[in-house]
Amino acid sequence: MKQSLKKKFGIGLVLTLMVLVVAACGNKDNKDADASPAVAEQISVADLEAKAKEEGSVVSVGMPDTWANWKGTWEDLQSKFGLAHSDTDMSSAEEIAKFDAEKDKPSADIGDVGIAFGSVAIDKGVTQAYKTTYWDEIPDWAKDDDGHWIVGYQGTISFLTNTDLVKNAPQSWEDLKNGDYKIIVGDVTKAAQAQMAVLAAAMAFGGDEKNIEPGIAFFEELAKKGRLSNAEATLANIEKGEVEVTLQWDFNALNTKDALGKDKFNVAIPKEGSVVSGYATIINKYALHPNAAKFAREYILSDEGQINLAKGYARPIRDSVKLPEDVAAKLLPLESYTNVKPVNDYKAWEATAKTLPELWQERVLVHMS
Repeated sequence: MKQSLKKKFGIGLVLTLMVLVVAACGNKDNKDADASPAVAEQISVADLEAKAKEEGSVVSVGMPDTWANWKGTWEDLQSKFGLAHSDTDMSSAEEIAKFDAEKDKPSADIGDVGIAFGSVAIDKGVTQAYKTTYWDEIPDWAKDDDGHWIVGYQGTISFLTNTDLVKNAPQSWEDLKNGDYKIIVGDVTKAAQAQMAVLAAAMAFGGDEKNIEPGIAFFEELAKKGRLSNAEATLANIEKGEVEVTLQWDFNALNTKDALGKDKFNVAIPKEGSVVSGYATIINKYALHPNAAKFAREYILSDEGQINLAKGYARPIRDSVKLPEDVAAKLLPLESYTNVKPVNDYKAWEATAKTLPELWQERVLVHMS
């Protein structure tokens, strides 16, 4: 295993590790930019840190304090490296649109988007590449080949069950199918988490990002039995006992469990399988503080940065990170994820996802009251 950046970030040792900073091609037409070879520049992490400190601040979008404990990361960057920070919360699509609209007068440096939006950002030509010293530890599915986006933390579709309302909490898709309780999936016509829940079911029964039919058929059967609920799985609704079982990212489910009572809720990754995805940082091609943004990505993927995310219930993307016992206890055991699979072709999933709203309305919603 390569030398850990935890030592550097923890006690300020000077690293001589060299990393690739892949400069984005300065062409507004991304197709033309992609046609040119990337320009590689070598810079040490120590030099990157120095340049980041000169810039003095990093401005993020879609990385608020309360999501995945970003607060811990921003506090570390402020206290240890003197980087001031501000964030505007927004959706993945809004982040990319902001980078594009403000190219002549940029206000944001870095964003956090759902992995499916990584290729969208590249196609828009609004990102610049930076691979970080941890490049080799990032799974292939969790990074762009050139480092335009890199997943910092992963999420897996899980079952969140109120055990006061459901005696036998489902541990598998088969359990879910055979129960007698109401299930909330979410708005599949527009919500990424809900669409991923359908994909998770498809994967469990032999489908994939190109074949969503097993997932649609599964929920169609539940709808015909009157098992699907139109209610929203808000924290307030869950707390009031209006939600029996809901399908959510594991980090959302675990957060809810701790917030409302560990003994009252069960979180399970379905045994047959589920989908693992993640959220990726994108660095604005036009950033006013590009080195601070790259340094922030470096820190996010460091041991301390990964531990910060785990404190917010988000499973680190680097399996080599040793989590403190109290932090590890916030997450599900690693063996729970034995049968989870990533999306291997996000272009194919993008095409499939576009068909989901109509399929859901025609096959599922028609049976729901």
